[in-house]
Amino acid sequence: MPRPRKKRREVNRVPRSDALMPEYDRGAVPDGLVTRRQLREMGLSPGGNDGSVAILRCKWCSYRLQWSCSHPTRGFLLRVDLAMPKRVPTVAQERALDQAMAARQTCGECGRRFCICLSKRLGCCLGCFDGTPVDPSSCMTAPAPASHRLAA
Repeated sequence: MPRPRKKRREVNRVPRSDALMPEYDRGAVPDGLVTRRQLREMGLSPGGNDGSVAILRCKWCSYRLQWSCSHPTRGFLLRVDLAMPKRVPTVAQERALDQAMAARQTCGECGRRFCICLSKRLGCCLGCFDGTPVDPSSCMTAPAPASHRLAA
């Protein structure tokens, strides 16, 4: 029996002259406008940018100059001069995150902390569940007392 065909997603076509924001093709973006990924590589966050300033057209729409790009693959451009440096977590925040990860990575029966998160369904490591030997390189630390299980 043949598979049913997928329905094609309708694209709302808007003439480029009626677009709400300016649109730029890839490689033709003016200086000072970047995507979120480029901001992250620069160590910045959108910060003061209330929203996107322009649209980076997708590859498909670069061949259709008369239409505005409304595809999910389009990118939104932000201003670099309004971006702010990334926030650095405090020691207390890092400790809280490490404790949360320790709870997910520590076996409740043998007390070993692993490099990966353990299965919630099993409730323990494979060594305690069915006797499978545990690779020593997968453990972060030796069994620690319950009062201190931080990796750092």
